[in-house]
Amino acid sequence: MEVYLHAVEDVGSECFLDLSEFPPFDPDDEASEFGQLLGMAEDPLAALQVAEQRVGAERGRWVNEGVVQDEYGDFVRAGRPAGVSPDGRRWPNLPDVV
Repeated sequence: MEVYLHAVEDVGSECFLDLSEFPPFDPDDEASEFGQLLGMAEDPLAALQVAEQRVGAERGRWVNEGVVQDEYGDFVRAGRPAGVSPDGRRWPNLPDVV
């Protein structure tokens, strides 16, 4: 299985949470439009480890595609804070990935 990082421009609001409709940072870069390949994994646990190692993903925040809008909505309603969420978990803060 392949593990991808999908980084898009944060254009959402409480009324617009569909991350699949957010534009890529560089619309002229076809590779960034789909996502950046972080690595390969044999199973879901190994995929989590790739994401943790490459971009600092937090296992407690890992959700499937159908739930990500709910997580993003919580982030927007909290005012897009840096640091930690009200439940004490760290908000995503993605480092540059090379």
